[in-house]
Amino acid sequence: MLMDMQMPVIDGVTATKIIRRSNKSQPWIIALTANALDEDRQTCFDAVMNDFIKKPITFPEITCAISEYLQNHS
Repeated sequence: MLMDMQMPVIDGVTATKIIRRSNKSQPWIIALTANALDEDRQTCFDAVMNDFIKKPITFPEITCAISEYLQNHS
C-alpha cells in the first residue's frame, strides 16, 4: 500500500495506526512524502510503516520497495 502522508481528511501516520490496530490481514505500507527529514522518516517507522519513499517518486525507488516486499513475503 502506498500511503500518502498528507491527505485532506486524515494523515498517513494516523491512517497507518488505525490499520495496524485492526485484526485483519496487514498490508505492506510504504510512506510517500515530500518531507524527507530523518525525524519524518522515524515518525513513519514508529507508526509501523514498512518503507519510506520521498517525493518526487522515482521508478528505481518503487522497484526497490517492491523487491523488498517480495523478499519478505516469498
